[in-house]
Amino acid sequence: MIKGISFLRPAASDAAYERLADFFSALGFALGAGWKEPASQGASFLAPLGNLEFVRGSMPATADILVEVASLDAAHQAAAVWLQANGGDAVANRLSAISDTHWKSRLFTVEPEPGQRFTFWAWTDPLKGKPIAVEGDLSAKGMKFAIVVARWNAVITDRLLEGSLDALLRSGARREDIEVVRVPGAWEVPAAARTIANTGRVDALITLGCLLRGETAHYEAIYNEVSRGIGQSQQETGIPHSFGVLTCETLEQALNRAGIKAGNKGFEAALAAIEMVSLRRKLAKGGSA
Repeated sequence: MIKGISFLRPAASDAAYERLADFFSALGFALGAGWKEPASQGASFLAPLGNLEFVRGSMPATADILVEVASLDAAHQAAAVWLQANGGDAVANRLSAISDTHWKSRLFTVEPEPGQRFTFWAWTDPLKGKPIAVEGDLSAKGMKFAIVVARWNAVITDRLLEGSLDALLRSGARREDIEVVRVPGAWEVPAAARTIANTGRVDALITLGCLLRGETAHYEAIYNEVSRGIGQSQQETGIPHSFGVLTCETLEQALNRAGIKAGNKGFEAALAAIEMVSLRRKLAKGGSA
């Protein structure tokens, strides 16, 4: 039910409002929609994660708004540069040095405007002792994809296709870099995927289809061959194939997995394809980011 959390703070003047907005832009915050009305205006800045914390006992020696960052030193430098450009000689009084805490982190506090204090912090060991993992990113910029989609059970597969296209376009793929190939049914998906993969003209394939147990007596035989064929095509060509072929007992279950209740598996398959292309490129470079 909960989608996000917002903290509202009043700015003392129009100039203070502009300076605060400029400060958070300089530190890399993503700009939200904000609002503008006759009596008020709001500049909103977004963060990937929000926490609401209650404290029992003494409050920590920080500002009441804490911002976790990936690189504390870079944030401190950015804050210092901004203050020097906007505050002159008062920088030392408005920006603390970076200090260690007893909870395995480092932090500093900055006051870009009088009465507006913020603490920036980062873990000293962000991985908590775990090895560094190489992971794919979810940017599809510069990638080429093919979507192989079955016409059988089109009421389902059309929804899956819409979800895949939505994910690709939202992630930065160009329309001209997305090829959609329709086949009669799920049985034909592996052959078409293999043919496209052999050409080498795409970075990844997204396979979409829908099998309903009630419609065929050889449901399991078809599913086994479809999954085996898609997996074999991926292994032998080296081109990532994401799996978006639904196997459901009823039409209702399939509709739920095509965007009604349980998310859209076509959308999820497209995101998996993007991530695997990114990961494949990183691994080809020796695991570098």
